[in-house]
Amino acid sequence: MAEITKKEFLELLKDFSEKNLDPKFKKMDLRFEKIDQRFEKMDLRFEKIDQRFEKMDQRFEKIDGQFKQIDSRFTEFKEDIIHKFHIISEDMISKVQLVAEGVATLNEKFDRRIDEFEKKNEEQHKDILAAIKFSYAELDRRITNLEAEMEDLKRRMDRIERRSAS
Repeated sequence: MAEITKKEFLELLKDFSEKNLDPKFKKMDLRFEKIDQRFEKMDLRFEKIDQRFEKMDQRFEKIDGQFKQIDSRFTEFKEDIIHKFHIISEDMISKVQLVAEGVATLNEKFDRRIDEFEKKNEEQHKDILAAIKFSYAELDRRITNLEAEMEDLKRRMDRIERRSAS
């Protein structure tokens, strides 16, 4: 095996670096430059966004001022509205109580009418049942008579047929 001197080694390393590493580092440098350009563009965008946020903050400050004015107006009317609400609610409560009393009275009347209706209905039901029993008894009597007459007719027919057969 041949030994390489330090000088030869350094020359080989320099050739290797120039042929292999330098082009790769140049590509990486180009990529980093492109990335730096992108970051610069993003920085510009962020600056624009920051400016927009500043404008929005100013607008929100104006809106906050308007809300403070509205809040002060609202507090001025708050007491009046609460007072009016109490008056109206008391009136409504008294009217609801009157309606509730009327409903209670109607419930009592309906209960009495329903009791009367149930009594009449029960009496009529009993009358109908009695009429049905009577009708069934009458029908049963008539059917029994018809069956008896039928038996009698059958016997007569049988006698007639026996006489004519002999």
